[in-house]
Amino acid sequence: MVDETDRLLPMANVGRIMKHILPPTAKVSKEAKETMQECVTEFISFVTGEASDKCHKENRKTINGDDICWALSALGFDNYAEATGRYLLKYRESERDRAHQSGRVGCSSNGSEDRADDEAFTIPPLEFRLIDKSNCSFAKSS
Repeated sequence: MVDETDRLLPMANVGRIMKHILPPTAKVSKEAKETMQECVTEFISFVTGEASDKCHKENRKTINGDDICWALSALGFDNYAEATGRYLLKYRESERDRAHQSGRVGCSSNGSEDRADDEAFTIPPLEFRLIDKSNCSFAKSS
């Protein structure tokens, strides 16, 4: 049996994000952090579950960043989908630039080396492992 706290986003991370948004003099109660911790964990699980369902239907085992953007949009979170898509694009550009600076050579999906120029170099997508929702307390009822 999975401990309830093991499925939650770490409290320190939640508190740090909350403090970053609030004015420096603001205080956040433990109860507020715990409530937010449960909400963000549920939100992430909800979106990931939708992306997981899509991948399952497409016979894929890996959720990528594009699947998360699709799930956000499919669930009606279009503003989040757009912002996440922009972030994903910048992340991939940053990774490509970093790889170019370190002199790495890109690899194609079949493992053969490509030229390290912009047209040939591809950044692997963000990956998330599928979850078995039947064993989770936040599983959708069928």
